[in-house]
Amino acid sequence: MSKFKRTLITTALPYANGPIHIGHLAGVYVPADIYARYLRLNNKEVLLIGGSDEHGVPITLKAKNEGITPQDVVDKFHGIIKDSFQKFGISFDVYSRTSSKIHHETASEIFKKLYDDGKLIEKTSAQYYDEENKQFLADRYITGTCPKCGFEKAYGDQCESCGTSLSPNELINPTSMISGNHPVLKETKHWYLPLDQYEPWLKEWILEGHKEWKPNVYGQCKSWIDSGLMPRAVTRDLDWGVPVPIEGVEGKVLYVWFDAPIGYISATKELTPEWEKYWKDPETRMLHFIGKDNIVFHCIIFPSVLKAEGSYNLPENVPANEFLNLENEKISTSRNWAVWLHEYLEDFPGKEDVLKYVLTANAPETKDNDFTWKDFQTRNNSELVAVLGNFVNRALVLTQKYYDGVVPERGELTDYDKATLAAMSTIKAEVDKSLETFRIRESLKNAMDLARLGNKYLADEEPWKVVKTDAERVKTIMNISLQITANLTICLEPFLPFTMDKLRGFLNFPKMDWDKLGETDLLKAGHKTNKPELLFEKIEDNVIEAQLQKLQDTKKANELAEAKAAPAKENIEFDDFSKIDIRVGTVIEAEKVAKTKKLLKLLNDTGIDQRTVVSGIAEYYKPEVLIGKQVSILVNLAPKKLRGIESQGMILCAENADGSLSIVTPDSEVKPGSEIR
Repeated sequence: MSKFKRTLITTALPYANGPIHIGHLAGVYVPADIYARYLRLNNKEVLLIGGSDEHGVPITLKAKNEGITPQDVVDKFHGIIKDSFQKFGISFDVYSRTSSKIHHETASEIFKKLYDDGKLIEKTSAQYYDEENKQFLADRYITGTCPKCGFEKAYGDQCESCGTSLSPNELINPTSMISGNHPVLKETKHWYLPLDQYEPWLKEWILEGHKEWKPNVYGQCKSWIDSGLMPRAVTRDLDWGVPVPIEGVEGKVLYVWFDAPIGYISATKELTPEWEKYWKDPETRMLHFIGKDNIVFHCIIFPSVLKAEGSYNLPENVPANEFLNLENEKISTSRNWAVWLHEYLEDFPGKEDVLKYVLTANAPETKDNDFTWKDFQTRNNSELVAVLGNFVNRALVLTQKYYDGVVPERGELTDYDKATLAAMSTIKAEVDKSLETFRIRESLKNAMDLARLGNKYLADEEPWKVVKTDAERVKTIMNISLQITANLTICLEPFLPFTMDKLRGFLNFPKMDWDKLGETDLLKAGHKTNKPELLFEKIEDNVIEAQLQKLQDTKKANELAEAKAAPAKENIEFDDFSKIDIRVGTVIEAEKVAKTKKLLKLLNDTGIDQRTVVSGIAEYYKPEVLIGKQVSILVNLAPKKLRGIESQGMILCAENADGSLSIVTPDSEVKPGSEIR
């Protein structure tokens, strides 16, 4: 356990331009919550700090696209995010927001101190400017062709196709997202944090002083430092954010990377007037739980800001995770390729802990991992139901059956009994070791070993058989099984808090501190337990298929949105076009062509005759729906036999990007035989 007096845990601030998804949860919030709950069970003083990042270009872009104000955007999504976290059981001590008055004041104070102390440098540089709208363009307001992969919709700061970090000047054919015009370069003044001046200190503090950091974190920091640090702008031309607190400066705000981490400080201020003991007392340990895309900000830039300010603690550790993919594809908010937390809570009521378990068991701690719905189902059914739920259910149901729910007296112990009881302390030590080194996935496996221990013990001892020949022995077996069950309520509390609360209800047992874990007499003989229910339910195939279909629908919608129209064919002469005779017809009869999937046989009134047309639209239209429908028919197409039926024309259809067909029909009824010109 840490030598520090208290622990401050911060969690990366999610952008309030969309809801929370499983990538956020796996990378940041679930591991942070597990660790905070673990410390609380150990009676350690701990704060878990969170909040919404409500500034920056993604907010202004969303507001512009939807025709609303940035404040409207952040109010909506801050509410959704905060509510989702609360229902999911992320145990924040405070969940704040960076649009708050206290945050604006705090960020302004820190910037002003750096400015007054001469810790910032002033530079004039050429940046892209939209002449029509008379404003400088932030990186995300500029799109163009990526110089690395040729993707035509890369942003000025990153290509979302190949992932390369870019600057606006690198884009080929840059375009303003506001006007659609080609922007011009124009000089503007900004303030910079001279990171290069902090390079020697960062080498000593990180590369020499924090070799215990996770390899992915340490390695990324070393790469940045070894490459040479450059001054980084702390202001930008924008009208949404914390205004630059310098007299006479207008139209400039603090850069979001500078103001967002200060949100941890302002959130703590919002929570308690004793905020300084968490930020300035050297006996406080600060931990940043983040995703890998935030490593540079939390390990290099924000610490440099705090170092420049001079009175704040620096992070003791930054246990960053890698990314979680979804069904072998990168999670993308803009493409709606995600499992959204608020939707999960609606689709799987009462299964908050199932998602926590799966995300922890498959946590992307050292490399990017993949979430699949099949794995979600398997882990629920094969681990939570078949291992944990099965053991608890057997222990409690047999206690009800044999002893009316009363904990029986333990008799003489066998060597196997003693080894089983001793194993609980060993498991506790393994869980402690894993959690203290932020190996959260490993700690869950170690904690689940307690349920596996109980399952094996019951399976080996077979009390349902022994009761027929040695009833006294069964009392000992069930007592030990119940001690394991009681220990589970402590061991799995950080990981499955809702479930352990339910299990304590079954046991009629209070919440216990972590130091009780491993004790072999938590439930005294004569203690009355309550009638149990199932801890977990199996998740059936149809439930998973519905989620997979939702993703397929999303993928189809994305493909349609991103599809480009085929290029125009070669020009033809008017005389060629005039040979085509297209008429409006009305479908009189319709039926499927036997032994085919795609063909329909349609009898049509063309105004000049009644004729049969065979059309490949059976996958998109039912025959009965077409009767009475007006269609466009190419009537002077040479007849052709299809499956033995003579087709006397062609029904005109529009083919969508996904290959689906839609009949071309007039928008109001016209007389059959009317020519389409």
